[in-house]
Amino acid sequence: MSSSSNSNPSRAARLEQAISNPGAVKINVKGAFIVDEDPRSKSPVRTDGVHYEGHDIRLPHHTGLVSHVAVDIGGSLAKLIYFTRELDSVDNGGRLNFINFETHRIDLCIDFIKQLKEEYEKANGPSQNELCVVATGGGAYKYYDKLKQTLQVNIIREDEMECLITGLDFFITEIPNEVFTYSEIEPMQFAEARPDVYPYLLVNIGSGVSMIKVSGPRQFQRVGGTHLGGGTFWGIMSLLTGARTFDDMLAMADQGDNSGVDMLVGDIYGMDYGKIGLKSTAIASTFGKVFRLKSAAEHQTTNGDTNGDVNGDSEFHSDTDENGEPTFRHEDMSRSLLYAISNNIGQIAYLQSEKHSVKHIYFGGSFIRGHRQTMNTLSYAIRFWSKGEKQAYFLRHEGYIGAVGAFLRRQPANWGRRNSFDGTLMSPDIRANGVPPQPL
Repeated sequence: MSSSSNSNPSRAARLEQAISNPGAVKINVKGAFIVDEDPRSKSPVRTDGVHYEGHDIRLPHHTGLVSHVAVDIGGSLAKLIYFTRELDSVDNGGRLNFINFETHRIDLCIDFIKQLKEEYEKANGPSQNELCVVATGGGAYKYYDKLKQTLQVNIIREDEMECLITGLDFFITEIPNEVFTYSEIEPMQFAEARPDVYPYLLVNIGSGVSMIKVSGPRQFQRVGGTHLGGGTFWGIMSLLTGARTFDDMLAMADQGDNSGVDMLVGDIYGMDYGKIGLKSTAIASTFGKVFRLKSAAEHQTTNGDTNGDVNGDSEFHSDTDENGEPTFRHEDMSRSLLYAISNNIGQIAYLQSEKHSVKHIYFGGSFIRGHRQTMNTLSYAIRFWSKGEKQAYFLRHEGYIGAVGAFLRRQPANWGRRNSFDGTLMSPDIRANGVPPQPL
């Protein structure tokens, strides 16, 4: 987070203005791209409860001073974004960095911001404005006093929903290869920026789920949601398996077979139920086999039966412990629960999109984590219920939408290439060259 001196008087004046009024800094997004593979993409904090995303956003043409960081503090995770200069690179630009902390370990996040503050002061020296923190999410209020007292900097709180929309608009319109669709046949297909961005539905999956209809840059309404979200998966998996980290739970799901605990259509019909479009592998009842398997075990114990059948049927089998109780694999339970929550969210999202006449549905939030089973389930739900008429979209930085929005709200309106923040017109040469625009 350093800055180089420049003998150009006009540049020096601009830098002085940026220091005295950091909100006037315009982020130059010309040539922005996502860094896919970089040995520098490693966590600066090596401890449990901290995850560095690695896919930084490179801004090769931004050379101005950035005197703020942004944090979105949710119920489960605190997502932090900060800008670093790259004076050793040929273009002398910089990058946006993405890191998150488990919220119950918020002290780690605050300590890291404190380190950023110290680096900023060391690089830039005394100025009228110190590094400030733009905060959003419920934790911006819950931890406000703690942030203020520990960091001794200005804490600017921004509305959570407004930040989500600002951040998503930025990703949709400004960053190449950020938005994509997903299916088993075509795992990742990048979506081109559309001129007709609005309206769309944002389904933000954090601890809980909010669904927001966005009609324009500053026109949005929370239309629904569900309390069955990432926190539900995390909590129930902790009870069932003892796993402590979200990534461990997702890794379990990768190795699981939900048919070990779920009752499928094929378990009931012995085949597809083609008349209503259900495959034999479709889930008829989440965890529906558990009760029947436990009943079968009790039946065996009572009657001395050793064939493992359920009520004379042989389609259900399970391993048992030394007491004759059926055992269920943690991996199978993880995949079952992941499917249950994802299918529920997907169906509700479809119903909300129908109710509010929205075709494009964007899924964000830290629950997704780029996890293929989660994305495939959400995509399949949207395609199935809409009969292929609607599409689910995902983002490579899905967990940082609100944090990016908070970061950008420190900027003046109308700085992006495609005018993603308000309705002010841009001249053709500005659009073509990617120069941060001014109101016409």
